[in-house]
Formats: sequence, structure tokens, C-alpha cells
Amino acid sequence: MALAINVSSSSSSAISTSSFPSSDLKVSAPRIGSLRLSERVNVSSASLSLSGKRSSSVKPLNVQSFTKESFVPSQAASSMVASEKLDVVEVEDFEELAKSLETASPLEIMDKALETFGNDIAIAFSGAEDVALIEYAHLTGRPFRVFSLDTGRLNPETYRLFDTVEKHYGIRIEYMFPDAVEVQALVRNKGLFSFYEDGHQECCRIRKVRPLRRALKGLRAWITGQRKDQSPGTRSEIPVVQVDPVFEGLDGGAGSLVKWNPVANVEGNDVWSFLRTMDVPVNTLHAAGYVSIGCEPCTRAVLPGQHEREGRWWWEDAKAKECGLHKGNIKENSTASVNGTSSSSSTVADIFKSENVVSLSRQGIENLMKLENRREAWIVVLYAPWCPFCQAMEGSFDELADKLGGSGVKVGKFRADGDQKEFAKRELQLGSFPTILVFPKNSSRPIKYPSEKRDVDSLTSFLNLVR
Repeated sequence: MALAINVSSSSSSAISTSSFPSSDLKVSAPRIGSLRLSERVNVSSASLSLSGKRSSSVKPLNVQSFTKESFVPSQAASSMVASEKLDVVEVEDFEELAKSLETASPLEIMDKALETFGNDIAIAFSGAEDVALIEYAHLTGRPFRVFSLDTGRLNPETYRLFDTVEKHYGIRIEYMFPDAVEVQALVRNKGLFSFYEDGHQECCRIRKVRPLRRALKGLRAWITGQRKDQSPGTRSEIPVVQVDPVFEGLDGGAGSLVKWNPVANVEGNDVWSFLRTMDVPVNTLHAAGYVSIGCEPCTRAVLPGQHEREGRWWWEDAKAKECGLHKGNIKENSTASVNGTSSSSSTVADIFKSENVVSLSRQGIENLMKLENRREAWIVVLYAPWCPFCQAMEGSFDELADKLGGSGVKVGKFRADGDQKEFAKRELQLGSFPTILVFPKNSSRPIKYPSEKRDVDSLTSFLNLVR
């Protein structure tokens, strides 16, 4: 990082090194009023010396730093500030830095992050496998800080892990809490589980996003455990370091916060190999089938073969599975509409292309719903072709359709995203993609498949029970 310090003064008293023997030359740091140049004036939360070294002391996230609004210089200092100007410019091309670190190990990336930002950076710890970040930081031998968002609704196992981690590494986690008045208003107005009805964003905004925003306002950089393989819809392109596209840091404004993702290029299995090798304490929920761990009401175990994010907010769309902490990962879609879907999604190839899968239109599925005495039972998948979980079950559903050909059971698909989504949520019990419905022969009401095991045998067994 290039550090440029320029001191210009209306005073003509310049010091020339050629006027004194080198052995007798002693130059004290210039002063601005009552402050030395090495002291901080609205420049950095860490003390900067002329050599660019950062202080090794650690200050908590909630320490208030002087700003232009809160710092009022004395009359003498004001007159000196008027005649002397201090410019500190930090220059770093983080896109180029990300490219240079693309093949670096997580330990190298962590070391670079801590070296660059010192006490102005902290690790965001959720109580899941991102404990690996703390181990990497410990291995660098540098001082480091850790903060966590206590939403008030975490699993007991997560709280126990927090305590274990503090004792294991000899650290104090800096906890951030939601505003009690905001939580009280939300619960009183909507109840304890409103997110099951109107989505998780409002609750996450109060319990997670706003506390995070407060934490980051005291930092210049933060470290996350994001990996590209965690969420195909939102995290597949994250770099190892970037200017944070959403949040602001200590100096305020766009570009004032840097986000480090040391394990971005590491696969989940490799993270776990590292944790086992280093004997790192982990959340006991992992042993119960929990992979991605968040708040207790919004997290559940996943089955073998399921993607880890299927255990989070399982009643919502796969592409929306971000709580807001990493909102910058979600790309804005074009607003242009093509056949009821956005132009970005319209370019995705269709799925479930077996000749034994009937593609249903809106009118077709409405007619199917109206039939009280059907000649044949139907099994229908409500899907979106861009959904990675729909894509993952394409093979098994096509195989099921081929297996059921001529058996008296029809297999269909209905694309339920875009303009059809509200209809599907209202009339077809759509919760998240994919949703599978069975229309029995002698019933007008479809039966929703309750499991996330979508292999041929599981679907066949359910069909035989209800058709």
C-alpha cells in the first residue's frame, strides 16, 4: 500500500540537512497546534508514524473516533491548521491485489490482510466452520480481533462454541447486539416467527445487518468466511479481496471499507480437513447434519447429497439465500421482461427435457386443479431453470418420468418463476424451488411432497402412498 504524506506550510522555516553534520541532526516530528504529526488527526484509527508502522494496541469496535464534527481544535491550533496542511493518501488497487493473491493460500491471504490493516481489521465469526479464520489468524503470529453478531436467536451450541473459542485462543470476542427497541417493535407487531410468512429480510435487517453496519463503521477492513462453493447463486464469483460494495468503514463513503475472503477459493471439504488436522474446536451442530449455521429458527440439518445452503431459509428461493451481510453478492437482474421472466433468466436453458415430462402452461395447470375425478394421477414439479437445486434434481426427475411412462401416472413441470410466482405461491403451495406436487386421481387438492430427498426411489415411494 502506498502511503503519501505531504506537509505544506505558509512558514518559510525549512530545514536543510546540508546545514548540519549528520551525527548532530535531530528533527522532531512537526507540530500542528498542540499535536505532533505522528499523532492522528481525522486520518486513521491506528497511530501512524512517519515510517508507516501501525500501533499494536487493540481497541474495541465501539470506541468512538474523532471526526470533523466531534473534534474542535483550540484557537491556537486552529490558526496553525489554517497555515499548515496535512494530506494523507493511501493508494491500493484491490482488483490487482486480488489477482495477485488468487493462487495464494488462506494463510498467506490472512497474513497480508492483518499486515496491511493492523488493528483496523477484524474477523467476522458466525460460530460455524468459519472458526478456520481464527486458526489462520492465530498461525500468522500477528495480533487480531474477532467480532460476532449475537442476534438473540442463535442455537445454544453456538453460544457454547463462542465460549470454547475464547478460552482456546485466549481472546475476547467483540459481540454486537441488535437494538432492543427495534426487536421489541418487530416481535410485538408481527410475532416471533413472522419471517416464515413474509420472508427473512426484515428480521435479518434488524438483528444482523444494522448491528454489522455499526461494527464496520469502526473498521477499515473485515474478514469473512465466504467460499465460492457455498452458494452457487450468490457467491460463485467472490474475490479474495475487494472494496466492500455495500458497507462503509471508518472514514465513511463509498470505498471506505475493504472486504477480505481468505477461503474464497477453498472447497468445504478442504476447510474441514484443515479443522480436523489442527484440532480446532467446532460447533457440535455439525455432527448433527448442520453445515451452514445461522439463527435457530432459520437453520436446519441437510441430508446427504443436499447443498449446504438448503438448510438455510428453506422456504424461500435459492437465489435469495443471503441475509444481507453479503448483499453485494446478489447481482441486479435486468428489468426487461421476456415472456414473463427477466431477460437475465430468460437466457438460461430449460430443464426437465425428457419426452415423458409434460410442460404445463398456466391454463394447463389451472385445468388440472379443477379436475375432481382425473383419469390418471399426476406428479408435477414447480421449478425455475436458474435454480441450482432444480438443476440438481433434473436427472432424477427425468429418470422418474421415463420409469413411470405408461404406468398410469403423468409427470409434468410448471415454470413458476417470473410472473407466475405469485400465482404459484397463492394457489400451488410454492414455498421454494423446487416444489413437487402430487395430484391424486380422486382428489381436487394437490398434495405437497414434504421431503427434500428427491431421488427416484423416494419420489416413487411417496407417489405410491398417495396416488
